[in-house]
Amino acid sequence: MSPKAIWIILVVARKCAHVIEYTVLALLLWRALRSVPTLHAKTLMVFGAVLLGCALFAASDEFHQTFVKSRTPSVRDVLLDVAGALLGLLIGASFARRHPKKFRATTHNQVVDAQL
Repeated sequence: MSPKAIWIILVVARKCAHVIEYTVLALLLWRALRSVPTLHAKTLMVFGAVLLGCALFAASDEFHQTFVKSRTPSVRDVLLDVAGALLGLLIGASFARRHPKKFRATTHNQVVDAQL
């Protein structure tokens, strides 16, 4: 295998990692915020908050890379991260639409009982 082919594979793997990491982050944030009883009915608000949170986290991560000599910040990476977050939100929303009973908000009593 040529060095150029190896380099291309590494670049593609790193870019795919950006998308996958932010897909998982968005799914976890969406699930956490969706379980809050006051936000359960406001799906669009949760969707926007998760997307904005992931975008801010991605931008702050790239800003942090400006201080690390071995890393270079990239706006393209932020866009890949946001695309991954959007993918995660779409996966979560489609899953919740197919299985609505699994994603109902927990009541206060269920939370209190779980703590006991």
